[in-house]
Amino acid sequence: MPRRKLLSDAEVLKATRQLFATGGEKAISFGNLSRATGLAASTLAQRFGSVERLQGAAARNGWEEIGARLEAADQASQGKGPQALLKALEDGPEGRSVHIAGLILLSQRDPAALEAATTWRCQVEMQLALRIGQGEKARQAAQILFAAWQGKLVWGIGDLRLKDLVKRLG
Repeated sequence: MPRRKLLSDAEVLKATRQLFATGGEKAISFGNLSRATGLAASTLAQRFGSVERLQGAAARNGWEEIGARLEAADQASQGKGPQALLKALEDGPEGRSVHIAGLILLSQRDPAALEAATTWRCQVEMQLALRIGQGEKARQAAQILFAAWQGKLVWGIGDLRLKDLVKRLG
């Protein structure tokens, strides 16, 4: 009879992302993750095979979570402007700036995670474009708005008002 998992893979992968957020790539090891989760390092190695595979799985799982949050943010901001969508994405349970920036960094060595990141970006840009207008100009404005939003989150630019940027782009 197989043993029951004490922690799901999703919980272990979330702990992996937390290790990455606090200590970078070097913080991710089976030993550190063992201390963070209470699972034996050998159990973690058996589950994921290698630290590289663990990192890739953590990144892909993170993009799945953020994709689900995008759907929720889209529903919560229906009928409102593009900045409402971005605000809804920011208002998650964790800090968006660290989470998204960390996921982008964690995804660099995993082609499937990079593809998931690109897909998410395109989905956000599409939702923004639908709120801005139609055609090529709306698509380009959505790309600029997305880049400005990401810059605001990553660099902590507090005085950038997305509402004003939307007016300028419109």
